[in-house]
Amino acid sequence: MKQYLTEAIGTFFLVFTVALCVTQSVPLAPLAIGSVLMVMVYAGGHVSGGHYNPSVTLAAWLRGALPAKQVVPYWFAQFVGGTLGVLIAAHITGKLLHVAPGDGVTWFPALLAEIVFSFALSYVVLNVATAKETQGNSYFGLAIGFTVMVGAFAVGGISGGAFNPAVGLSPALLEVIHGHGTTAAVWIYAVGPLTGGALAAFAFRVQHPGE
Repeated sequence: MKQYLTEAIGTFFLVFTVALCVTQSVPLAPLAIGSVLMVMVYAGGHVSGGHYNPSVTLAAWLRGALPAKQVVPYWFAQFVGGTLGVLIAAHITGKLLHVAPGDGVTWFPALLAEIVFSFALSYVVLNVATAKETQGNSYFGLAIGFTVMVGAFAVGGISGGAFNPAVGLSPALLEVIHGHGTTAAVWIYAVGPLTGGALAAFAFRVQHPGE
């Protein structure tokens, strides 16, 4: 239970920060988002692994760092935390987070951007937080948070910069519940991150055949 509570709390603060920053058009939103992920990874990494992202959980399972029976409970906890994050942020700002590709961006570049940086995120997590060679390091949270920050700065205006199904799909669920409708490209935030996570696990296994 403690792992699932940790995943829910970490995902809550990640999505809560995303929602507050994006709906208020905070200029340095990627820095705040990367920073909150970093501190939550440091806070909960020793308990649950600090995934806070269904695609990272998928990568950890495929890499062999998480039992299969924990994948769905991790996902459930992450989506509960993410949904609560969007909901409470909306009550504070009066605005629902809307995650979508940038204006005029078609589905393919948005999907490709989500795959590439989701790969980068899971690849970094697996290498700094699960590899035997890096056990006990003190930089894992910084590396993970900075990966998200870089991705958000680089392609946030193209894909929306989710790299995380909980970030992309939780707001869409609440938009539908509130009768606002949602973007037709919402599937990108499931397919892109999960594909990137799976590819990262494959790359890790090729690089670390002994693990």
